[in-house]
Amino acid sequence: MGIDRERTVSCTVPWRGSAWHAQSAMKLNPLGVRAAAITLSAALLTVGCTPAESSAPDPEPTEAGPPASKPAAPERRPFTIAFGGDVHFEGVLRTRLNANPKTALGPIAATLSKADLAMVNLETAITTGGTPAPGKQYTFRAPATALTALKAAGVDVASMANNHGMDYMESGLRDSLAAIKRSKFPIVGIGRNAQQAYAPWRTTVKGNRVAIIGATQVLDSEFIQAWTATETKPGLASAKEEGALIQAVRQARKNSDTVIVHLHWGAELVACPTQVQRDLAQKLIAAGADVIVGGHAHILLGSGYLKGRYVNYGLGNFVFYNWGPETGKSGVLTLTINGRKVLKDQWTPARINGGVPIPLTGSAKQQALAGWNALRRCANLDARPDARP
Repeated sequence: MGIDRERTVSCTVPWRGSAWHAQSAMKLNPLGVRAAAITLSAALLTVGCTPAESSAPDPEPTEAGPPASKPAAPERRPFTIAFGGDVHFEGVLRTRLNANPKTALGPIAATLSKADLAMVNLETAITTGGTPAPGKQYTFRAPATALTALKAAGVDVASMANNHGMDYMESGLRDSLAAIKRSKFPIVGIGRNAQQAYAPWRTTVKGNRVAIIGATQVLDSEFIQAWTATETKPGLASAKEEGALIQAVRQARKNSDTVIVHLHWGAELVACPTQVQRDLAQKLIAAGADVIVGGHAHILLGSGYLKGRYVNYGLGNFVFYNWGPETGKSGVLTLTINGRKVLKDQWTPARINGGVPIPLTGSAKQQALAGWNALRRCANLDARPDARP
């Protein structure tokens, strides 16, 4: 965000745990009153800044006015963010997309739109051409209208850091990046280099400075090198490069109120989190993550609190075809957050029908909620942030 400056002094001083940028402009008073210059010079000496060069004569002492007050921090209020699981637009979903992108996600859009922010995992390349990844059993691609569909359903940001984000290799990646740029729809976990791929999407909602990072812990071994973004090569943000991901979280922590990490992780159809997931969650919390959410397993996994932070190990399929009773279980996780504190979690259970999640009602809803809460046990997560010291 650009800041208009009138020159001539810029320095950085600590303020509330982050960097507070102070700019000041000095102008000569034609009547010889230069108290502001004296006050500014003293402040600069205190913080070790150097004023810009000036040809003006040294100011003469005058009676100083009252010290300038610090700018007030914006008032923070709780906000909500809704998370849906894995999304693609193959099969019957392509038919829905082609018919009308604005209704492609079906009735679940109402749940997403109610939240202040909404996010999903976009598990597809955005291209109509390209060459499928050699030897890969399942490859997903969709036209750029997929981004139109997400936006129309109330989704604000998506991650493409997953094991389908580069299904159409380098040419598909170029198409994806071009479509993202044209649409101006925020996508994390993918970029023209590592710096862009690991960079957070930033927004401010109800006074909360929110940073969202995307990365994948799941990559086919033969594609790890080709698909991982580097300093000089486009690609995905890989959680296998733990150092890069942890550094991105630490950097985001410095100037954010809420840090969210969206991961593609876990093992397909395994109902409890793997040790690799558990270990990474601990490391990301230590680095400063407040919320860790993700998917990949095609089934729901546990959600809850770990060391006072919020972890979801698996959001399951969302806008996706399903092939059985467990893979058809879906829903929306809505968190209420204020700064670093997750105040409340809410699960809106749904069942995938015709590729889209249909919210449940009545006894089916209550049964699904009980099942979702039971998943927390094998994940070793708490139902409340203060459940343990």
